[in-house]
Amino acid sequence: MTGGLVFGYLCGSIPFGVIFTRMAGLGDIRSIGSGNIGATNVLRTGRKGVAVATLLGDALKGTFAVLLTKVLFFPEYVYYACIAAALGAFIGHLFPVWLHFRGGKGVATFLGCLLGLCWPAALVFAVVWLGVAFISRYSSLAALCASVVSALSLFYFGTSLMACIALLMVLLLWWKHQDNIRRLLDGKEGKIGQKG
Repeated sequence: MTGGLVFGYLCGSIPFGVIFTRMAGLGDIRSIGSGNIGATNVLRTGRKGVAVATLLGDALKGTFAVLLTKVLFFPEYVYYACIAAALGAFIGHLFPVWLHFRGGKGVATFLGCLLGLCWPAALVFAVVWLGVAFISRYSSLAALCASVVSALSLFYFGTSLMACIALLMVLLLWWKHQDNIRRLLDGKEGKIGQKG
């Protein structure tokens, strides 16, 4: 289980936003916009391709951590190791050792972890995100709602342990979104497609 946690953390710590923006000659993403390393901030560079690559990288590192753990660990430990790998990957994205523990907000990595652990829960996340985003036009609100509903769905699609670990991840995700929550309550959060 410890091995899964450590392996997941190392996968999650890969800062794709920083890597891809530098490869694209855009400088350090941490000095642009909100300073966040995630795809939303990368999109502020105007390079949609780089933002999409960051989104996929951040999501798939969570999926990769879980799926590769299934191959690396013995069958009797694989269930716990995979859950530990998912948690490790998520924490690694939020607090990457390579960036002095200052990482992203975790939405894409959370989704990627769900995909690796229990794909129906990932589907729930996608459906809720799309629905809330379509109605409200707030990406952050959509992510917050989708994270809670998809984690709760694991009590049905997955196991109680998966659901409890996912809810712990949701608490961290919400904590990382505290500025977004404050702006939502104040009516100052930017909407999808909004200029400036």
